[in-house]
Amino acid sequence: MNLLFSTAYAQESGQASTTYNLILFGGMFLLFYLILWRPQSKRAKEHKELISGISKGDEVMTSGGLLGKVTKVSDDYIAVEVAEGVVLNIQKSSVAGALPKGTINQI
Repeated sequence: MNLLFSTAYAQESGQASTTYNLILFGGMFLLFYLILWRPQSKRAKEHKELISGISKGDEVMTSGGLLGKVTKVSDDYIAVEVAEGVVLNIQKSSVAGALPKGTINQI
């Protein structure tokens, strides 16, 4: 049997150095930070600024897709007029974006 296949003997395994492991772990942490944490915190900061800047008369779009004009602003809720005479109370956090003035009339 040894004529066709050579015998493979086990070799001693070399252990990775501690510095290599720390560099590898640090690199993975850096990639995790750059790919996940930083963009998410940036989006959260922009959304928080958007919500704090909402005032009466702004046109907004909710995360559910409703478009309307803000008629009343309180601490946690805003009143949005989605049609003539139809006012909905929604949470500020459900606002997905502010629209330029006159967008609703163009639609």
